Amino acid sequence: MTAYSPSSTPVQYGREIEEEIARLEALIAAHPMLAARYSPRWLAIKLLENDPHVIERVRMIAGTDDLLAAARQSIRRIERLFGDESDILITDRRYGFINGLVRQVVQRPPLDRHTLSDRIDGVITHPLLGIPVFMAAMWITFQMTTSVSAYYLDWIDGVIRGPVTRWVVALLSMAGRGGSWVESLAVDGVLAGVGGVLVFVPTLAFMYFFTALLEDSGYMARAALLADRFMYLLGLHGKSFIPMLLGFGCNVPGIYATRTLENERDRLLTGLLVPFMSCGARLPVYMVIGTAFFGPRAGTLVFALYFLGIAVAILIGLLLKNTLFHVEEEAPFVIELPPYRIPSMKGVLIHTWEHTGAFIRNAGTIVLGVSLAIWLLLAIPVNAPQGARFAQVGTEHSALAALGRAIAPAFTPAGYGEWEPAAALVTGFAAKELVVSTLSQIYTGSEGSVPVTAGEPTSFRDDLAEIGATFAVATWDTFRATLSLIPGVDLFGEEEAGTIDTALTGALREAFTPLSAVALCVFVLLTVPCAATTAALRQEFGLKWAAFSVGMMLTVSWMVSVLVYQGGRLLGFG
Repeated sequence: MTAYSPSSTPVQYGREIEEEIARLEALIAAHPMLAARYSPRWLAIKLLENDPHVIERVRMIAGTDDLLAAARQSIRRIERLFGDESDILITDRRYGFINGLVRQVVQRPPLDRHTLSDRIDGVITHPLLGIPVFMAAMWITFQMTTSVSAYYLDWIDGVIRGPVTRWVVALLSMAGRGGSWVESLAVDGVLAGVGGVLVFVPTLAFMYFFTALLEDSGYMARAALLADRFMYLLGLHGKSFIPMLLGFGCNVPGIYATRTLENERDRLLTGLLVPFMSCGARLPVYMVIGTAFFGPRAGTLVFALYFLGIAVAILIGLLLKNTLFHVEEEAPFVIELPPYRIPSMKGVLIHTWEHTGAFIRNAGTIVLGVSLAIWLLLAIPVNAPQGARFAQVGTEHSALAALGRAIAPAFTPAGYGEWEPAAALVTGFAAKELVVSTLSQIYTGSEGSVPVTAGEPTSFRDDLAEIGATFAVATWDTFRATLSLIPGVDLFGEEEAGTIDTALTGALREAFTPLSAVALCVFVLLTVPCAATTAALRQEFGLKWAAFSVGMMLTVSWMVSVLVYQGGRLLGFG
């Protein structure tokens, strides 16, 4: 074989491009400073590639304006002739030369090109088979989340409303504030509000844990590739899936992730669709209603709601694409599929802790502040009987009740036209987890509730023993519930776990029907996201589009919620 010499076999870029290179070479060779400093052919190619660093250096040399103008004309001629950018054409020819050279001088042993990973991807990323695989993975994730965490919900609720409440009441009594508005603030405000949200920390923790397992195993990248096909139905670039995927964790980073999209129309359309992705803050609402009305089948409700959000986003995207946005087809979505691997337990636990910790910090700041505001509204008498005093009024005669009654008629067609859910939806505009907090304060922190466990006084040691014993029971019940998910496995010969009862779930069963409760979940799913997401929309796209998003989501959520309730009644589910 003849020895290869770089100087004897230069890269050939085709007749048309070579003519432009030769034209620029002549101009470069005629300039003494350029010819002395650079290789004329190399410099001509870099100018045709529109290299900004090289162009800047050439511009600093006197007498090069004609050369740069000639280079721009050459670029325009090449792009008109080939219909593509000159730098892409030159790069393509260069790599074609490299590929041919490698084939001449490198010999590889024959390999089986179809590895096990390739065969798995043939199913998981298949246009038809991949969809049921993805839905099955999500269904298992939601079922595991609800089944594993359900008993811990009951445990945390019992701890907060039992020992923790007793300790707070005892401390206030020692300080001489027992039975005062301070006790009401602590028990009916802080504990009922923040505690009502913290009850669902196990659910979120397990949700983040199982999704981290999927991501660390390499599956979520395949899901992104599978979803790329749906992005093109909406006229979006495949990259739009990444912000929407982030929206399932939190809509705010999903909105900011649209900055990775080059096309402004793609950014705006994607930003309007991200809030329809069900964020983690909505999950406590689904869980409290799911456990109240559907018990161990709560995971199916959560699964259905997540996919309803995706379906509505697709329909809204198609509508916007054919009305306000005429999006041109973009380049194909390119993503590197990582190899399948066994998830690192350390990495999964770090991911779980970071996201769960962020939720807890949110409960300690935003939720606490709004909970105190809700307590204040519940404590202020409005249209109350004569003699009613601050913090000693029934919830139905409070300022919050008056606010709820003002907007409740709008929700009557959806089946929850009472002031309690209406007031909870209003506070939910600050943060979606506040819907649970508000319902908890209204239904379980009002007069007539028994926040402190009745019976003989207990010692601190007895309370700790109670917490430990109930935790052990919750762990054992969780173990049984997890095993019961395996078809045919019933090691302990016990029936499927029933509905998990917390103070709030019991109150909700008295106030809602299963159909109206599902309609409420649908409204929470599709309505205006939290204030932070709305602020992110305003920051990224301006006040006009943020207001458009708010109006659109309020309209869509109300219409779909009414459709679910009225349609369910027509089908006999009312």
